[in-house]
Amino acid sequence: MQRLYHDEPIPKELRGAVVALGNFDGFHLGHQAVVNRAIALGFHMRRPVIVATFDPHPVRHFKPDIPPFRLTTLDQRESLFAHAGADAMLVFRFGGELAGTTAEDFVADILGKRIGASGVVTGEDFTFGKGRGGNTTVLREVGAQHGITAETVGAVLVDGERVASGRIREALAAANTAKATRLLTRDFAVEGIVERGDQRGRELGYPTANLRLGDYQRPRYGIYAVRVTLDDGTEHPGVASFGIRPTFEPAVELLEAHLFDQTPDLYGRKIEVALHAFIRDEKKFDNLDALVEHMRGDEAEARKLLALPE
Repeated sequence: MQRLYHDEPIPKELRGAVVALGNFDGFHLGHQAVVNRAIALGFHMRRPVIVATFDPHPVRHFKPDIPPFRLTTLDQRESLFAHAGADAMLVFRFGGELAGTTAEDFVADILGKRIGASGVVTGEDFTFGKGRGGNTTVLREVGAQHGITAETVGAVLVDGERVASGRIREALAAANTAKATRLLTRDFAVEGIVERGDQRGRELGYPTANLRLGDYQRPRYGIYAVRVTLDDGTEHPGVASFGIRPTFEPAVELLEAHLFDQTPDLYGRKIEVALHAFIRDEKKFDNLDALVEHMRGDEAEARKLLALPE
């Protein structure tokens, strides 16, 4: 899987590609339908397939003070696109230049001349260009003038509602991990570099790998059964606390994951913590003995939810 950027030259072997075009944050069921159609079209046309995404998210450009809402990092998306069968990921660096590009110029100059796309596949609600002046009709009509075919993929429905990133964010905020997993087709996962903490977990018999959430959507604060994937590809079951640790001062927002089969030093390593199931809300305890007692109960519940022996 190659990572390309829209303002850099496209390798010769990838010109003429079919491009799946969208933001694809989360890569949920609806996004997967678009990319799967692009891959099928690429196979039929004997063309490579590129999945295009935007970074930062256009909403972040226009509303820089909006609370964090990302569902995936670029690295996570690249891995997901590769597993889907794409040949490359194309990142549109979204800033003032792209925001001021008209829909017609985006199709003719960027998709046509710069990228050399032969076909484009989008969702039916895709908009683009200055002032969101472009839609699927513009893409199809202007694309035809420049040798680019355009297809749209209809919405994917779950429980009679369109699958959308907003539904996943709402589910996470409500700690409805089952719904988020159903729409994503996998557990919501936070990726990051393990930071050195204050060692309190180790002192309590529950050493943790600590991550900051950065631009990620905040799930509901609480305790979760998790699966942790290390940078060597191994997966480890565990239990995690996400929140501000109300028992301790000062309040610090962290995702703290305890691996049941704790591996050696994880500091400085990239890991991914997948939230499998919500156990309980976080709470403040009067003393450490009460905290440890609840932690033992949380571990037992997490093992049950992960179908592990007690």
